[in-house]
Order: sequence, then structure tokens, then C-alpha cells
Amino acid sequence: MLDKNELIRYQRQMQLRELGLGGQQKLKQAKVLVVGAGGLGCSVLHYLVASGVGEIGIVDFDMVSVSNLQRQVLYTIEDTGKSKVECAIRYLSKQNEYVELKGFPVELTNKNAIEIFNGYDIIVDGTDNFETRYVINDACVLLGKPLVYGAVYRFEGQVSVFNYTKNMLQGPTYRCLFPEPPTPGTFWGCVDAGVLGVVPGMIGCMQANEVFKIITGIGEVLSGKLVLINTLTMRSDNVLIDRCNLALTAMPASVEEFEVYDYKLFCSNATQTNL
Repeated sequence: MLDKNELIRYQRQMQLRELGLGGQQKLKQAKVLVVGAGGLGCSVLHYLVASGVGEIGIVDFDMVSVSNLQRQVLYTIEDTGKSKVECAIRYLSKQNEYVELKGFPVELTNKNAIEIFNGYDIIVDGTDNFETRYVINDACVLLGKPLVYGAVYRFEGQVSVFNYTKNMLQGPTYRCLFPEPPTPGTFWGCVDAGVLGVVPGMIGCMQANEVFKIITGIGEVLSGKLVLINTLTMRSDNVLIDRCNLALTAMPASVEEFEVYDYKLFCSNATQTNL
């Protein structure tokens, strides 16, 4: 139940006919895990917390650096050299005391993903490397959890929802879009190619929006669609994605197989470039 102060805090959301008190209560009861507290994760976390998602987990093993501050809006210069998870929780706990925050200051791998993911309803991918993205995807598939995906590159971003089930129909997964990772050396991440500071903020907001829709059941979830945005032209395109059972045969078939699968080798042996 929402107390008097929560009713006041979330009044503008609950005025929306599509959301109402029932939708806000669903948000309070939800448990969301955000993997990565960088540019995407900061934006996602900011709005999930402000909007009243009841329990939020944050996974990140990195420390704050000065070069993060141009786009990672939860941190200040005083946070440099400190744990991103600890700094994010300190900031967010002041933003909304009604949200339960739990930190996982560890590197996410196939050794710990299942244990961490088990406690949450929805997983948000705010990472920036292919190895971790495949780990996240495969864990979500094995556990039957929806995955809200986002990625940024220079002036561009993309968003989709994977492994989302509606009316007994299961949507595509990350492997359906990328059966194989890019050939090593053919893809440059943000560290090498750069990224405009507002782009992770925009994509992170869109990811948060998908989380809200999944929790409350309103709107049309981006399952089976990849939204591509170019912020220089403000042109957006939708790419349709079908579920590919053949691509899924390449992933581990069980939790036991998942925990011994060599994701580093899988990504280093890639032979096909996917853009």
C-alpha cells in the first residue's frame, strides 16, 4: 500500500488514466536489476527510483573516473576513485527514501549471474561489451526473465526488449538479433569511438520507459522491434526482429552448462561482423 506521502509524491503519474493507483502499486511491488551503472545505467536508475519502483539492484564493479562525469549523471568530482555502486546508492537513496536499493559491486559473469538475477523480475542491460551482453541474455532466457536492452555509439543509440512473453508467445532474444558477436577489432566501443553525453541519457530514459510498460501492462512493449536513433538527424528507424530458434541452439541449454560456458572464447572466436 502507498502511504500519504507516496500518494503526494507520485500524484502526477497517478493522474494518468492508463496508470492510476493500481499502476503505481505495481511499480512499488516490482523488483528491477540494472546491470551497469555507467551512462545508460545512471539514466535508467534515476527515473526508476524517482518513479517509485519498489526494489532496485545495481551491478557494477567499476570505480568513478573523471572521464565518466560527462555522461554519468549520478556522480560528481568528489566521487572519483570510489565505487560506482556505492556512490549511486548514496545519491539515489536521497532522491527517494521509499525505494529499496541493493548493490552488487562485482563483475557480472556466468558464475554469479543466475544467483543475482533470481531475486528480480526484470533485467536492464546497461553494459558496453559483447561478452557481458551474451551472459545477461542467456541468463534471462534460462530464467524466463524479460531483458531491456540499450546500446550507444558516438551519436547513435538503440533500444529493444528481449525474452518478453505475452499471451504465451515468447519474443526474440539478443541472440536472435546477434547470433554471433562482431569479429574482434571490427567494432569500437565508447572508450575508443566516443559518445555524445546526452545519448546515453536519451537511450536510458527509453529503457526506463520500457520497464514501466512491462511492470504496469500499459502501452506496447518493444518486443520484436529494435529502435535505432541518430541524434544528429533525429531520425529513428524500427527494425523488426523475429525469434530465431536456430540461434538459440548455440546458447547453453541449462544452468549447469551456462555456468561453465566460455563466453570469452565465444566472443574472441567470432567470424561474422554484425552491425
